[in-house]
Amino acid sequence: MISSPVIDCIAVNKSYKQNHVLRDLDLSIPPGSVVGLLGKNAAGKTTLLKAILGLIRPNSGSITTLDHDAWNLPPDAKARLGYVPQLITLYPWMKVRHMIDYTASFYPRWDRPLIDRLLHEWELPENATIGPLSSGQLQKLAILLAIGHHPDLLILDEPAAALDPVARRAFLATLLDIVSDSTDAPHTILFSTHITADLERVADRVAILKDGQVVYHDSLDTLKDHVKRLRITANAPLPTPLNLPHTLSEEISGPNARITLRNLTPELLARLASDLHATIEVEDLNLDEIFLEFHHA
Repeated sequence: MISSPVIDCIAVNKSYKQNHVLRDLDLSIPPGSVVGLLGKNAAGKTTLLKAILGLIRPNSGSITTLDHDAWNLPPDAKARLGYVPQLITLYPWMKVRHMIDYTASFYPRWDRPLIDRLLHEWELPENATIGPLSSGQLQKLAILLAIGHHPDLLILDEPAAALDPVARRAFLATLLDIVSDSTDAPHTILFSTHITADLERVADRVAILKDGQVVYHDSLDTLKDHVKRLRITANAPLPTPLNLPHTLSEEISGPNARITLRNLTPELLARLASDLHATIEVEDLNLDEIFLEFHHA
């Protein structure tokens, strides 16, 4: 039996006056995935996450979240969600412990031992008033409030942006623990980030958002296997452009070229070497380099 997607976006459009943020966007996320959402600033990441949560309504298209229309999520579906927004707003007059207890009162499955352990490990003072907390402490608290009920779908908008490297590593380890918890149904996590190293540590899938569309969504390993850089050295000046299929970027100078391609096959590589009378070196790219290449295209 094939499980239905936890999130299913079909031809989603969202505009703010003349600003077309999402454009016929498609995205389908299977249960149990940890998906990193990459995109430049103002690419539409926050808009997409809010639409998936039912916080804003698309102009057209459809979004299904946890088998329900996102704009009309019933209470039982909302109870299965966890969310950490980019801009965190909590009651400034409350103490950390009071905020946690208040949130826990809404969830019968609240995991107090987990949250108490993380309060200690993350060095978050439970008797401190929320208002004066640093941005990093506030972000830690928001994460605790989002994970205490073991949500089936956890959505995080730049969740580690205010954390120092040590706190970020501890947070990522917690994410992995949540996903690997076999006592519950599969947990799905969708998080936006601009820190590709964090994504590589925890995500098994990556979605790249560009110009309001998801231009890539698949496993991280598949992405790295399919995007390669070619360094070409020929016996004569190369034609400009080479017009190779699925080109992301191309630099040609006389008999030398540096080209980044999607979906490079052994057949294409052999044909290129033969047709161009050239030697070709194939380079692997890290995720940061791949992200930049997609935005050159």
